[in-house]
Amino acid sequence: MDQIETESASEPILSIRNLSHHFPIGRKIRRAQLHAVDDINLDLYQGEIVALVGESGSGKSTLARLLARVYRPTGGEILFEGRNIATIRSRRDLLSYRSKIPLIFQDPFSSLNPVHTVGHGLLRTLKLHRPELSREERRDSAIATLESVGLIPASEVLNCYPYELSGGQRQRIGFAQAISCNPRLILADEPVSMLDVSVRIGLLNLMTDLRNSGISMLYITHDIASARYVADRLVVMYAGNIVETGPTESVLGNPTNPYTRLLLSAVPDPMVAVKATAGDIGDPPRVIDPGEGCRFRWRCPLAMETCSVVTPPLLPVSEGHEAACHVTMRSVGENIGA
Repeated sequence: MDQIETESASEPILSIRNLSHHFPIGRKIRRAQLHAVDDINLDLYQGEIVALVGESGSGKSTLARLLARVYRPTGGEILFEGRNIATIRSRRDLLSYRSKIPLIFQDPFSSLNPVHTVGHGLLRTLKLHRPELSREERRDSAIATLESVGLIPASEVLNCYPYELSGGQRQRIGFAQAISCNPRLILADEPVSMLDVSVRIGLLNLMTDLRNSGISMLYITHDIASARYVADRLVVMYAGNIVETGPTESVLGNPTNPYTRLLLSAVPDPMVAVKATAGDIGDPPRVIDPGEGCRFRWRCPLAMETCSVVTPPLLPVSEGHEAACHVTMRSVGENIGA
């Protein structure tokens, strides 16, 4: 853990600055914008797992695809090792970036080509991203990688077709393909949500092992319990905005934003004591040309007039812990003043 803390104190691997992505919808005459991601700021450091949590439609997967350069941002920038990835032009540089920040998809059943063996896909990945390796070296590397994610005997797994493997084994192959290129940061989009509960713990332990080896991870999930189990930091998203962020134990032990409290009350974690608050009382978030104001105000039992006209900024609650809420941050300020 000392090593991780030392590395985390250094420069971030990836920096997100005022990142936004809007999808155009409607006809040209009445064109509107769906604000999937709005004004996101986040730093990711070496040797940590950051859990990005929120309900469906909060913008988590869109953010992952922006980082993987599947989508191009509407505004803001993404800096990888200090370089704006928007300046990447050549195929060689793009392959290098994607090998350093691979994306693992949610569905282990459709993420592998059913007509090819596991070895075909893994060896092709190595040939594409690590051209310096010889044919024998690629095979040796593929076997070592499969063994590192717990797929043994690796030489037999290489010759298997996806349909011959369980869901957990297929997802481990997704991790194997990601780490075969020596990544700095893995984008894991709901990697365990489609697996049986009995299988999930093995994948979560694998994620922890990768973190301990120095590989960072952005873990996208709606499962608060699994986020608590593996994550060093928690980032809560709602309607395209970050509403709370900080060390996992701090956010779960002292949830400050009403939406974070709602998430915890909806999916209670027996390890966390949550104070009773009024629940979900209103409409879903409005993300089509939403304008200014807190996007949770229609569902928030604490909403006041300011919430309708001013978007709350992220402000410090405690060391490393920030939240965006006019009401609760006013209470924090009053407590500090007292």
